[in-house]
Amino acid sequence: MEIRAGKWKTFSTSRPKYTAIFLFLVVFAVYFLQHNMNILKFQNKTTPTTRVPNRQHINCSHHQLSPEERRLLYSIAWPETPRLPVPISLNTTSDPAHSTFTILPVRAGGQWHVGDELEALIQIGDFQGRPKQFGGDFLVARLHDRTLLAGVVGRVVDHLNGSYTAVFPLLWEGRAQVEVTLVHPSEAISVLHRLTMEQPNRLSYFSLFRSGSVSETVACNECLPPTQPLCNYTDLHTGEPWFCYKPKNLSCDTRINHFRGSPKHNLMAKEETLFQRGVNMKVFIQSSGSSNVTVLPKEKEPLQPVPIKVKSSTVKPEPAGYYYQGAWRALGGTTVRQFNNASAISQCLTDKVVHLYGDSTIRQWFEYLNSVLPDLKEFNLHSVKKTGPFMSVDMARNILVKYRPHAPPLSWTVIPANELHYIANELDGIVGGSRTVVVLSVWAHFGSYPIEVYIRRLQSIHRAVLRLLDRAPDTLVVIRTANLRALTLGIALSNSDWYSLQQDRALRAVFKGLNVHLVDAWDMVLAHHLSHEIHPQPPIIKNMIDVLLSYICPQENA
Repeated sequence: MEIRAGKWKTFSTSRPKYTAIFLFLVVFAVYFLQHNMNILKFQNKTTPTTRVPNRQHINCSHHQLSPEERRLLYSIAWPETPRLPVPISLNTTSDPAHSTFTILPVRAGGQWHVGDELEALIQIGDFQGRPKQFGGDFLVARLHDRTLLAGVVGRVVDHLNGSYTAVFPLLWEGRAQVEVTLVHPSEAISVLHRLTMEQPNRLSYFSLFRSGSVSETVACNECLPPTQPLCNYTDLHTGEPWFCYKPKNLSCDTRINHFRGSPKHNLMAKEETLFQRGVNMKVFIQSSGSSNVTVLPKEKEPLQPVPIKVKSSTVKPEPAGYYYQGAWRALGGTTVRQFNNASAISQCLTDKVVHLYGDSTIRQWFEYLNSVLPDLKEFNLHSVKKTGPFMSVDMARNILVKYRPHAPPLSWTVIPANELHYIANELDGIVGGSRTVVVLSVWAHFGSYPIEVYIRRLQSIHRAVLRLLDRAPDTLVVIRTANLRALTLGIALSNSDWYSLQQDRALRAVFKGLNVHLVDAWDMVLAHHLSHEIHPQPPIIKNMIDVLLSYICPQENA
């Protein structure tokens, strides 16, 4: 007890000193907290004229992945391939000329019938004729007949050992031919994957800043190296990031426009040999036997096909539909009607407002409707050609069709900065209802970025669609998916079909379970006999519009 009392006496004599220290720490803590709260408030109210710390923009991530996003990435992951040697030896890479496919015999013997499944075994070889021992090649397949104007996409299964299986549903009687295409060898996929991770800003964008007679052009992007101060144009509502280097003599709020520059692709030695048209990029693979089959009428009691229990690595499990006599027929869901004249289309669109948002592949639909409907007149908004916004009106039938491009990244001509609107914000401004149709297409300008960037944009739109359907459940929302295109070396390195495929799969995953409808552009382009184009040719567009109109005006007895 005496010892404790002595300690207490000692503490008591020094209490004023400790009290002063304690009060100092409290005051410092309050100041520190208040200071950081002010910083947080300022960051939450960031304006387009704010200079942001460089350390925030070293890469394109900008946020930690959620468990949902990680699951999504895992679900669309591509098979891993061995590391590429430096320099690359073309001899050991996939060669379509040394690859073959073989149609497998009918399981139960006999003949092919409508309702059966046809399988083709694909074996990939290298330039020395040796069988490949691992997977990861990007293959597409279709079953078609030019005479019948019929075609359907095949499901490609990667067995991860250099062999693949293409599976086709037999949907029409008569002749059918198997076609297999090597889009990219696995080695090219490794290069494409590396480019998105190491060079996400290889497509350069710029903005002009101007005040009076002073003007300056600076680089802009979602991913900018932290070499100088930045102007932060992150959208306040969606959180979508976009940055420009700050002009030396102008403020950030003097931005005038947005445009794309020349792409810069830094390839390693001989990597360009993996992207040769007619050699190893989008080249047909020959059949080791006949590539044709004859399909008989459906049997009364067809045998049930044995399912292949291997996860598809290239396309979704089942085709969305098929062509027959040039017309698209859906497999499940809404029956596709044929709107073959202006009267039928106008009748369907009467008293409707159609909002088209996205890239030029949906602007193509606006242009198609303008071309086939003589009473739909475009109102001159004095917009920049090919960018919009655009608007057309049929006053007699009360039809309004509007188009607006999405916000950056955009790879078109010069666009005024005040016309860069995010789709999610536009959707929040729509009242919605039974007479409102919303059509979205966002994919063609995101190929050069890591897939996480695209997923973030989709999730922003997804939340806006949820809000729209919550306040107006009878609003029709339709999404156009990605499609294949013609490839050159330059296009492949930034906008390859492989990038589009990843986006297509991500889009389906993000919007799965939501009350939206898809126009499956991927299948509709791949199944058709016409060549692949970023802007599909008129017969394909006509079929896409038929699908859209069938959603708007479903068959009464369907």
